[in-house]
Amino acid sequence: MEAEQAASPHKRIRIDFAQRRRLLAVLGGNHVNYCYQCGACVGDCPTTRFFPSFNPREIMLTALLGDLGTLLAPGSVIWKCSNCYNCYERCPQDVRPVEVIIALKNLAREEGTHPEEAQTIYETILKTGRSAPVIASLKRKRESMGLPPLPAIDMGELRAVLAPEDPPPGDSPPSSTAESES
Repeated sequence: MEAEQAASPHKRIRIDFAQRRRLLAVLGGNHVNYCYQCGACVGDCPTTRFFPSFNPREIMLTALLGDLGTLLAPGSVIWKCSNCYNCYERCPQDVRPVEVIIALKNLAREEGTHPEEAQTIYETILKTGRSAPVIASLKRKRESMGLPPLPAIDMGELRAVLAPEDPPPGDSPPSSTAESES
């Protein structure tokens, strides 16, 4: 048997079903099962154009094989995804690669392997309800364009959705009042 395997040009593929089930349990992760590796997701991906190491088809294959160790490692390629949803629109199987990637990012955050920048954005959202602070120049620009001020955000509802009941160690949500957006 070993001689046959040594002579075979094919590499043995191992699937980690426990890790796949872990991904399937996360909102958006279950769509990975429908991927048949056509590559349509790569064709219009802006991130792939600028980062050759980023390939949504390869991410889907790695997830299908249950190799979450690679995808959730610090510095993983998943963090290069711009969340543009082009892959979502192009996929003929409704795999929703961007949602699978978001599910992977959520798992990485749970494991504490997410980049520091992602943590900063998360904390800003919990604090203000927005991914970037609303600064005076943005307010002036909106006003000059005749746009209304940005509406207030119900922080109670937002925290109920975003804040876990048991946050990861060293990750405490900010106080319940939103900071002034001035």
